Amino acid sequence: MSEKPRVAFYWCASCGGCEEAVVDLAEEILKVVAAVDIRFWPVALDFKKHDVEAMPDGDLTAAFINGAIRSSEQEEMAHLLRRKARLVVAFGACAQLGGIPGLANLYTREQILSAAYKESPSTVNEEGILPSVSTRQNGYQLHLPEFWKSVKPLDQVVQVDYYVPGCAPTPKIIQGALAALLSSEPPPPGSVLAPDHALCDECPRRDSKPEKLLIPRFHRPHQIAAAEDTCLLAQGLVCLGPATRAGCEALCVRGNMPCSGCFGPTSRVRDQGAKALTGLGAVIDSSDETAIEAAMEGLPDPAGTFYRYSLAASLLGGAVKRA
Repeated sequence: MSEKPRVAFYWCASCGGCEEAVVDLAEEILKVVAAVDIRFWPVALDFKKHDVEAMPDGDLTAAFINGAIRSSEQEEMAHLLRRKARLVVAFGACAQLGGIPGLANLYTREQILSAAYKESPSTVNEEGILPSVSTRQNGYQLHLPEFWKSVKPLDQVVQVDYYVPGCAPTPKIIQGALAALLSSEPPPPGSVLAPDHALCDECPRRDSKPEKLLIPRFHRPHQIAAAEDTCLLAQGLVCLGPATRAGCEALCVRGNMPCSGCFGPTSRVRDQGAKALTGLGAVIDSSDETAIEAAMEGLPDPAGTFYRYSLAASLLGGAVKRA
């Protein structure tokens, strides 16, 4: 009997939804456990860093790393798992593109620390103390991870072999990715393990999209009662389906909410936010500057709308210089 593939799961800068997505496999997770030997998954099982350090280099078949890289500890673990694993998989939008944490690149490290430890309404910090990498208290030297200047996708820190998109990846995508990686003929290195076409191609409302789409004004989802059988973009809602990779089963659209872009771009798009922004700019039903400004009032947060998941991996990178 051949030895089962040895895998690891690790959580960096993210919300934890990707870890829950694995559990969301429900009874299908038993098939995963039967197919692989989990050697490291600290959020679910009692593993320690020294367990990984003790492994021979290349001992793991694959390491699934979710979350962006924001701290020295996360970068250290990414490098450690890269050495120990023959394959590294960027698991979820934060690892692939920077995700929601990547929006922090709109601010400096000092602004973020000040907001968290000095300016928030619930904070009492009269001395203005900020976390320190090293400090001595009661005779003990205490250490914290260093907070980097910017958020980075995983592939800006270590080589990534495969990407599993989504916030979080759906059970179907996870099952498909595991099957592909465990097959005798895995996909080419660098592949995104999801369909390589736009979400609009599999949208249940695609037939209701007008041949010539013109939008007089954009709305935020809470401002209108959207029809449940009509293209959301045609109703003036900012739906990023045209600029987003398929594979999520259009779950948000089926819930009557516009796509926010969590599956990232297709292979033919370099910058997802720029693709979405130019696409929407082309369908505004006016060439009058005043009318265009009025239409754009429904977009009070362009960065958070067009680069919600992809800012750190975009051509922009953020509003501050990369570390």
